[in-house]
Amino acid sequence: MVKSGTIILNTAARLLMPLQLLFSIFLLLRGHDEPGGGFIAGLVAAGAFTLYLFAFGVSATKEVLRMIDPRDLIGMGLLLGMISVVPAWFVGEAFLTAQWWEIPGIDFKASTPLIFDVGVYLAVLGAVMTMVMTLMEVDKDEP
Repeated sequence: MVKSGTIILNTAARLLMPLQLLFSIFLLLRGHDEPGGGFIAGLVAAGAFTLYLFAFGVSATKEVLRMIDPRDLIGMGLLLGMISVVPAWFVGEAFLTAQWWEIPGIDFKASTPLIFDVGVYLAVLGAVMTMVMTLMEVDKDEP
């Protein structure tokens, strides 16, 4: 697909992308006590990158991703999801039992559900971006 060339879309993409990414982080961290979590946060982040992709094209979006292949995000997300179940074994509790750790100084509790949510976030972001980028590249190749 050719870049849109519209000033409105280009400006909106540059202004909204950082806000959407910040909102996705908010949803990710909020998801344990209230609605939100890794899945919806990953969709919001994918929406930010997709808006940028529609405005500036696939190559510009790959530059924004700093040459991280979205398929690698899927692998990292699945790995984090699997790692999140291991800490319960080390303290002698049942498989998939949530573990919480107090981080001193910032009044934040890290947990295995948060690690799992970050894994879901990365997997969803990678899957959606892989699909959208592949469709855009296929569209570009057709006459």
